[in-house]
Amino acid sequence: MVSRAEAQTNLFSEALAAQRAGDYAAAAHAYEQAAAQNPATGTLQNLGLTEWRRGRRAPAILAWEQAIWVDPFNAAARENLRFARKAASLEGPEYSWCEAASMWLPLNAWPLLAGTSLWLAVAMVLLPRVLRWRRSIWHQALAAVSCAVFLLCLPSLYGVHTRARIGFVLTKETPLRLTPTRDAQTILLLQEGQPIRWARTRGAYWFVHTSSSSGWVERDQIGRICPK
Repeated sequence: MVSRAEAQTNLFSEALAAQRAGDYAAAAHAYEQAAAQNPATGTLQNLGLTEWRRGRRAPAILAWEQAIWVDPFNAAARENLRFARKAASLEGPEYSWCEAASMWLPLNAWPLLAGTSLWLAVAMVLLPRVLRWRRSIWHQALAAVSCAVFLLCLPSLYGVHTRARIGFVLTKETPLRLTPTRDAQTILLLQEGQPIRWARTRGAYWFVHTSSSSGWVERDQIGRICPK
């Protein structure tokens, strides 16, 4: 029986072989399957490259954005995004300061750092009393530093939460509708690869905000920055 890790490795190897052979459709399909099992930054980076070679601009941008979501230090994905957006005359998402701060460390580092600092602060306050240690200056100093680190992590954790609402238009001339129905008035047509923020859901539609307007879009026409 093949383990999940072995299946992931096999899919990545299959995708890499297809990419080298110039079969970008097969490579993209294999990379998508591998990313669905484990959204690693390298897999998503390569998925973006194969999609770009296929002429699928929006899926490529989405894959590179997801690669940066997993690892904000992926310089190759950032460079590819700059090139793709310049070529397509597209703007990137507008980040709040909390969201910008959330990209200073990898995604999973913030809850780990926040939890560790909180429990360390609690330990420095309670343990000397429970174990009848003599309270010293370093106990208080370490508790104060831990509390400060925990409080500084909170805006970044909030930034991760709000940044997860960012998505990208996947199809050309996607209609932004006034109401969540097929017959609704079209407010404007969204560009392929354009960033949006979703606010709420109603059936098969998302209510989204763009840089210039707000309205309803069919969910299958949007890809979220947060990989599943």
